[in-house]
Amino acid sequence: MSTQVEAGKMIFRNTHQHTGRHVSITPGNSSMRHLSYGRIILNPSQNVESFSTGDRETGLICLSGQATIKTDGKETALAQYDSVYVPRDSFVEIAAAGSVDIAEFSADVMNHYPLQVVKFSDVVNDPGLRFSTGGAGSSRQLHMLLAKNVEAGRLVAGFTISEPGNWTSWPPHEHTAMLEEMYVYFKMPAPAFAIQLVYNDTEYPELVTVVRDGDAVLMPGGFHPNVSVPGHRICFLWAMAAHREVEDRQFGVVNIQRGFDQGSSGLEAGQKT
Repeated sequence: MSTQVEAGKMIFRNTHQHTGRHVSITPGNSSMRHLSYGRIILNPSQNVESFSTGDRETGLICLSGQATIKTDGKETALAQYDSVYVPRDSFVEIAAAGSVDIAEFSADVMNHYPLQVVKFSDVVNDPGLRFSTGGAGSSRQLHMLLAKNVEAGRLVAGFTISEPGNWTSWPPHEHTAMLEEMYVYFKMPAPAFAIQLVYNDTEYPELVTVVRDGDAVLMPGGFHPNVSVPGHRICFLWAMAAHREVEDRQFGVVNIQRGFDQGSSGLEAGQKT
């Protein structure tokens, strides 16, 4: 497959433009083997959505607003940055009194794992789930929403917010053998933008592109650093799917690019202990 075709399956623009539930990325239309991504955007004129998870475990992350989620006979209220893990073979109904924006990630699994709700207030008070990392020019804060705190088969998800003009995913790292990944940019109002790279060889990168609010970049493999323009933060959701169910579901187990591997990855706080 040519580099041009590969790049076309690695970048999806303006994924936050649809009202209702809209799945933008699936293994069928992208470079992902397991991971899918969509958005559920409700408002007073369209305030309810429902769907079945089928053979896919699903993570829902509330980016703004408030919603009530009913599934498996339970009802849960979600506020900003709260998240919920929904098992495969579930029916989900989401309702909102006002406006709400929810990111949806899913991956195929063989096994059934329990319904789990993660309140953001619990994340911010846990130094193993919310931590700062990086140094000069690469300082950022990681928030682990559906990670070691959740029992799941493939999914790992959270978000990163950098200091203005800083790099993230630095030093450059990759985890191709274990996990595929995607970034979804949010909370980056115009004129903010960033530069995303995905490469195995810096001389012949698979992708170098400008990214803005609502864009999604896929990393089936390779190193994937990014950098925001001066004066603006880079903010993105990250979601990963393990290739081997449960066994490969490990955050922070990475290979650092040669030449930048003198120190740590900066992800150690998020690893399982």
